Amino acid sequence: MIGRLRLWSGYVLLIYVTTHLVNHALGIVSLGALEQGRRLFVVLWHNPVGQTALYGGLALHVALALWSVFRRRTLRLSRWEWTQLALGGAIVPLATMHVVGTRGAALLYDVEPSYGWVLGSLIAGPWTGLARQFSLPLAVWVHACIGLHFAWRLKAWYRPALPWLYGVALLIPVLGLLGAAVALRDFAELARQPGFLREVFARSNVPDAAGIANLYALTDAIQYGLLALLIAAFAMRPLRDLWGRRAGVVTLEYGDRPPLARPAGLTVLDMSRLADVPHASVCGGRGRCSTCRVRVGGTDRARLPASSPEERKVLERVGAPENVRLACQLRPPPGRYRVTPLLPAAVGPVEAYRRQPQAHGGERYVAILFADLRGFTSISEGRLPYDVVFLLNRYFRATGAAVEAAGGRLDKFIGDGVMAIFGVETDQRTACRQALDAARRMGVALAELNEALSGDLDQPLRIGIGLHAGTAIVGEMGYARATQLTVVGDMVNTASRLESMTKELRVELVVSEDLLATAEETLAGFARHEVDIRGRQGRLAVRAVPRATDLTALS
Repeated sequence: MIGRLRLWSGYVLLIYVTTHLVNHALGIVSLGALEQGRRLFVVLWHNPVGQTALYGGLALHVALALWSVFRRRTLRLSRWEWTQLALGGAIVPLATMHVVGTRGAALLYDVEPSYGWVLGSLIAGPWTGLARQFSLPLAVWVHACIGLHFAWRLKAWYRPALPWLYGVALLIPVLGLLGAAVALRDFAELARQPGFLREVFARSNVPDAAGIANLYALTDAIQYGLLALLIAAFAMRPLRDLWGRRAGVVTLEYGDRPPLARPAGLTVLDMSRLADVPHASVCGGRGRCSTCRVRVGGTDRARLPASSPEERKVLERVGAPENVRLACQLRPPPGRYRVTPLLPAAVGPVEAYRRQPQAHGGERYVAILFADLRGFTSISEGRLPYDVVFLLNRYFRATGAAVEAAGGRLDKFIGDGVMAIFGVETDQRTACRQALDAARRMGVALAELNEALSGDLDQPLRIGIGLHAGTAIVGEMGYARATQLTVVGDMVNTASRLESMTKELRVELVVSEDLLATAEETLAGFARHEVDIRGRQGRLAVRAVPRATDLTALS
């Protein structure tokens, strides 16, 4: 809830800044257009609703930023997070004078905060005021853009929209600053006229020297007050840690690492960071992604608090089982727990998108296709390495496209072989029919490839395909970036044996009758064999198809 309040208060402030910069951009047209735009801006924001939203959002955003500094257990941040934090701190001294000189002066001395008053102050004042005024929108805008990036980069629409977002993020501040610069130039030319500035300041009801001194004093007081709150937020962190130790100690076991003991009250992600345990967290611990998820075990697992509605929503999106939690949201009570991060520490935003429920491991009925080129060693002999790579890539492209067109998932390429999975997200009948369709498409694709390469090959490429279906273990397996969704089990080995059996039977496709029965197909016109599969008890009935293209397209 705190994170959402901070985000939505930031949205309010961003809308205010955007409309302000758009108003500045009118300075490119004329000083009159600039002032006309200000009147519309005043109507939009200087009313009870606009004032409440603006100042309420500002106070809430600053308060929650200080709270996050106090509450954060570690200051090990990414470079972008440090940049956003530094810009947020710089906004205070840059913005305080502007806010006090406009709204503060209007409330205390009935000053009309027109562009004449602001531009005249910049011309008459020191150059530091000018530098501060032009640095402020840049600091605010970059700070906001970093925040939006962290908030939106996990959305499915974000990447396709990036070119447009980049354009808007660049165009608005550039036009705003350009409009302000043009208006300042035009106003400076008018200010050369004798008595011009005096008349502008008189119309704006500028306070006397004592009033201006009071405005500077108020600016300093606000800055010192916010600085004191920031120092207090940092100073109270050790006291918070001492108080947290009173609740007891949490011990986490990370597999091959020594057990880690920390005071209760920390999240699992905080403990990992404090102990330098590599841990994924694309959203920075805000509970918006699922990359920090962990499998929790141990005798004290039953003592864990229930997940919040927000955490459950994220876990349900990725199909996580009951023993999986978000490390950034889980604050375990005193006890001993076994923790296993489920994603490599270096994952990116793509890993936070919707994933298959089977990714955590489970049994599922799937169909497996193995395919292998026949006699490729003799074909590749005497060819340049470039030619071999080119030929294999053409073959992989053709077979891979056939698998995907049929609705399957490419699992891996092994040498000149291919493994594909069907049924990860479909029912059993559909999975088996997709596998048969993929075999037919691969036969068609290979025939087209042979025709395209007829002038370069002494003999056409030949293929052997094995199809089998059954219950297997499906899950994400591997290490670091080599992790992928795959299947293991006896039926996978059986499908591989059927692919090898195409050599003995001198056919292009061998398919088990188990798969055919599930697909509600018989292939009665093709030879039937009962074969022995090494490592499997009993004989397996199969159908041998001379050419994969002999299969008819399945509806």
